[in-house]
Order: sequence, then C-alpha cells, then structure tokens
Amino acid sequence: MDGVLIDNTPYQARAFQLLFRDLGLTTNARRLLARLNGMPATNILKTVFRNPVPEKQLKEYASQREFLYRTLYWTKRREMPGLRPFLEAARQAGFKIGLGTGSAPETIGYIIDHLDLRRYFDAVVGKADVERGKPHADTFTAVAAKLRVPPEQCVVFEDAVLGEQAAYKAGMRVVAVASSLKAKDFQAPMAVIKDFTELTPERLLELLQSQPTAPKPDKQRAQRNYMKL
Repeated sequence: MDGVLIDNTPYQARAFQLLFRDLGLTTNARRLLARLNGMPATNILKTVFRNPVPEKQLKEYASQREFLYRTLYWTKRREMPGLRPFLEAARQAGFKIGLGTGSAPETIGYIIDHLDLRRYFDAVVGKADVERGKPHADTFTAVAAKLRVPPEQCVVFEDAVLGEQAAYKAGMRVVAVASSLKAKDFQAPMAVIKDFTELTPERLLELLQSQPTAPKPDKQRAQRNYMKL
C-alpha cells in the first residue's frame, strides 16, 4: 500500500523523525526506511535502540508515530498517478487484484476507504491477518490463498527492498515501483516504474512471458539491508 498505491514515504519518514527527536534519538529516518520500509513499525523501531525495549513500549511508540503520520498526511492523501485507470483496466482484463500490506486495519481504511479504492480489491491482507510481516512471505502467500491463485501466477508491486525479497520467497514475480528507491536498489524485477501511467495490463502480460519464473531471493541482499543501520 505505502509507496505503491500512494506516494507517502516522505510523510512516513517525517513522522519517524519527529518521534526520534522526541525520544532523543539521532537515527536518520529516510535512510532507515530505505532499508527497512515495508516492515511493521514495531519491527523497524526495534532496530534503533541500543538496548531491548519491551513490546508494550514499542507499540506505544508505533501508535505515537502513526498519530504523527496521520496528522502530517491528513490533507495529502491521494493515489499514485495512473493507479485508478490501471486497476480498472486490470479488472476488465480479468485480473484478480489483492492488497498485501504491513499496516493495521484502521490504517488500511485510512487510505483505501478515504480514496474509495477498496472496491478494486478482491482480497485485502494486513498486519492483523498474518503472524509474520515482511521480509517474510506470509503476507503475499495469504493474499494468493484468498484470491485462489497459485503464487507462480502472481505479480507483486513493490517499492521496498525487503518487500521484493518477500515476494521472491513466496515464488512471485515483481514490478518495482520506484517511488522512493532507484532502479539499481532492486534485485531482479520484471520492470521498474515510477507510477502506473507507465504500465498497462497488456504490457504486464508481455513482462510475464519474458520472465516465466520468479527469481530466487537474494539472502545476502535482504540480510544486508535489514542489518545495516
């Protein structure tokens, strides 16, 4: 959802930065999200403290960050350019469409219901629906199960390195959305787009034929991006 349906990563980073300032931390939120974006906020927060922090406290910090993000983004909510026409064309072409995100139900609704996008999705899977979020494959495999589509027939749109790795772990191919990262930051997507004005369902079918199987996940890349802070 974040960075794919909407271009909100700068607001997410700003919310994290304000939280870090309040906590007396000097972590650079933009660089942090470039490596860990797509993970649940509590998991991201675990990486910025030198000593272990109780889960209850992490959840409180995550709630504070969510409040800051919503305040900053309240009047800025808008879909990625070309998204709605692409979704409409994809449905007309017979594609099943699912949303897999690390966000909680209320955060999902904050975006897709406000923008009236829920009607385009045959399945929605969020943080509350899986035990393990990205970089694990659970979110994407749960979406595929709800859609009743084999993983090898699924394409994941991802803006994050760890999300791309999660897709490959699920046996799915990827179209990278370079809303906050550069094309070189991704491992092996079928294509890299800036937004959905650059893609059609017909072009997507051509890409699927050009890359018949999903790449193997690059464990070293995923580990490097996860650990290097």
